[in-house]
This record gives sequence, structure tokens and C-alpha cells, in this order.
Amino acid sequence: MWGSGESGTNIEKLKEIQKNCALKVIKKDDFKEVKTVGGMDLTFEKLDKNPTRAWASLVIIELNTLKPIYDLVIEEEVSFPYIPTFLAFREMPLLLKLYEKAKVKPDIFFIDGQGIAHPRRCGIASHFGVETGQVSIGVAKTKLFGYYKEPPDSRGSFTYLKYRDEILGAVVRTKEKSAPIFVSIGHRISLRTAISLVLQTSRFRIPEPTRLAHNLLQQVRRKSLF
Repeated sequence: MWGSGESGTNIEKLKEIQKNCALKVIKKDDFKEVKTVGGMDLTFEKLDKNPTRAWASLVIIELNTLKPIYDLVIEEEVSFPYIPTFLAFREMPLLLKLYEKAKVKPDIFFIDGQGIAHPRRCGIASHFGVETGQVSIGVAKTKLFGYYKEPPDSRGSFTYLKYRDEILGAVVRTKEKSAPIFVSIGHRISLRTAISLVLQTSRFRIPEPTRLAHNLLQQVRRKSLF
């Protein structure tokens, strides 16, 4: 399903995969409790080059303390091209390998990217959740799709990201007067709970799981390149 195999870059085939994925997304809380949250992020040596080296990271924190308890970084060559709105096909093979290699699995995964806030309602966070069966949330720094009104400046305020009358996600102010982030359902969670968990894990603009995963990636990437 992933990478440059059977589907290649046949856009219509990729769209069908996304639409089928969207049908499998569970948009309600489908779990008992949350003690740990993991953040996943990915970076490339050359974003505009194909193939290129890439690194993926996972950092798991305790929900009560926000302290990291486990981390892992893996490196691999990525050969699928960058195509807007088809990011999962470029990044998922590495994220799935990272997931398989992780000796510790969190109760919920924050993915740096979109969940159902996507033209075909299945961004990388939803792809990951459906593929692994894990609870996932899309936590993105920028909007991909839809429209919204800017939320108030106070921390914890949010507005809905919409397309026509459909709610795709939430535009959440995690830090006072800071740029908002875009939160959407990945899989097996409600938007209300997703917003709550994002705010609960945010000390800065970016929630701790994905912020720490990003910082770890940058350290490893710098050491690998120099």
C-alpha cells in the first residue's frame, strides 16, 4: 500500500486509497484511559530531492508530568516524490517502521500533520491510525484545507476549521498571543478530547510530544550531516 510499489504515482489510485481510509476513521473516543502520549515527526535531508535521506522520531511522555520516558529515531532513504495532499505516501513507510521498532507504545499518538482536515478526509495522522489501529491526533502548524476565524488571543481558545458545513478540526491557541495550531481527529478519538489533550500537553505553542520529537530529530540530523 505504501511507497512506490503497486500504486506508484497514479494520482487517481492514491485518491481511492485515501477515500477508503477515510471511511474507516473512527471519530469518537474508543479507548479507556490515557497515561502516555507519543509524538511522531519526520524530516528530510533534501525536501526537494528524490530519493533522499529521511529521519523519523518518536518521543513518549507521561501525561501527568509531561516528562519524556522513551525516544527512538530511525533513518532510511525515501523514494516516493513529494506531492501536495499525498504526504502520507512519502512518509508513512518510515513512520510504520518506527512504530514497529519502538519497544514502548504510547496510549495516543500525536502526528505532525493532518488527520481528517484533508481534502479527502484522510491525512497522515488518519492513515497512521487506521493502518496501525492506534489512537491518533493530527497536530499541524499550518492549515492544509478548509476555512476558519482566528481564535481569541487567550490560551485555550479555539475556533472550528470547516469546509462548507462540515467541521474538519479546530484552530487552537496553545499559547497566549502565539500563532494557533491545527488539531484534527486522526483515528479512534473525538475532536473535543483531541483538543483537550493537546492543551493538556502544551507548555509552548507546539505540544510537548511533537515538540520534543522535532527537537530530537534536529539534533540527530545535524550530527548525521556534519
